[in-house]
Amino acid sequence: MLRITGSRQSYAWGTTDSIPAILHRPCDDLPFAEYWLGTHPLGDAHVDGGGSLSATLTQQPELLGQATVEAFGGRLPFLMKLLSAGSPLSLQAHPSRTQAEEGYAHESLLGIPLSSPERSFKDDWPKPEAIIALEPFEGLVGFRDPLATAELFEALGLGEALSSVIGPLRDRTTTPALQEVFLDVLSLGERRHLVDEVLGAAVRHLDAPGELGIFARTAVELDEHFPGDPSILAALLLNRFVLQAGEAITLGAGVMHAYLRGTGVEVMANSDNVLRGGLTRKHIDVDALLHVVRFEPTRVRVLLPEGSDGIYCYPTTVAEFEVWLVQPTSADVIDLPRTDAGRICLVTSGSFTLSDDDGPLEMAQGQAVFVGAGEHVHVAGHGRMFMATSGA
Repeated sequence: MLRITGSRQSYAWGTTDSIPAILHRPCDDLPFAEYWLGTHPLGDAHVDGGGSLSATLTQQPELLGQATVEAFGGRLPFLMKLLSAGSPLSLQAHPSRTQAEEGYAHESLLGIPLSSPERSFKDDWPKPEAIIALEPFEGLVGFRDPLATAELFEALGLGEALSSVIGPLRDRTTTPALQEVFLDVLSLGERRHLVDEVLGAAVRHLDAPGELGIFARTAVELDEHFPGDPSILAALLLNRFVLQAGEAITLGAGVMHAYLRGTGVEVMANSDNVLRGGLTRKHIDVDALLHVVRFEPTRVRVLLPEGSDGIYCYPTTVAEFEVWLVQPTSADVIDLPRTDAGRICLVTSGSFTLSDDDGPLEMAQGQAVFVGAGEHVHVAGHGRMFMATSGA
């Protein structure tokens, strides 16, 4: 077992106190948006005693496990994070493996530097991800049924005023309608006054019951952070979700989404490919969005961990990662699963003792450890510990 320390990411949308509280670190009034545990080159974990986790795994690839090495060429395929949002992230989607390989090769052929803000594909990997809430966690994910969205705009009293924009939601079939409206609102130009009309109507419906109230409050909330931004209308095409502690969602290729607020554990493929579609001042690649985004209605599927006796697995179906919850229900000692692959464990509450042939390792809240393939580890303690490993 290797005790590891993660890498801080101070994006502007992060909170200042939630992650430091988990890590038992003092706040410094700067945003602490993410805490990375993995081998990503922008935030490689540090191994206690010296060196990086990536260097250790390069020198000892057997720690990854045979199936992982065969599937991913000796690369740790996942990245585990703490994520804490105090304000909305950009609307975004991630490519499939084929799309990432093609997009990366095309932009490389064009000579676009990896550091360029015009670069959409930073690597040739997909970026499926899962977010598990540690507290109430809110966001937007997947497109709502277009007819339902048209009815919500009309319930604001804007059916006629917005007919030139939302008309396709009623008049065209699902995919072309969503695609046309989404791209149209990103280029409103002289029609930007429509955003103000939507916001004015939303303020009058903040206390409306059910979906209409949620719709109105979402518009006003986004305007607080992105005043008058036309992509607020794009965001209103998406479903809003709220996760309670322990609940999760997974995001596959092409699913448009934006996290709004909350703290959670995020596990994803070890990639930096993000295609932004609004609520951002960064580059929006419309051609890439057309190629990658799934313009189709999506239902929000909330996942709960499945298992018994203190070992639970979130039902994801991703090659790059699995996510487990270790939450003992008694004083019994339990065995850490997936001895065939390398694992990263992070304690988010309580304390644990992990024991192998070399003896015990005490784990307090906020501490993390890499456990190599073939290591049989016994776990005792209380609280919650999350474990990420390869899905291969």
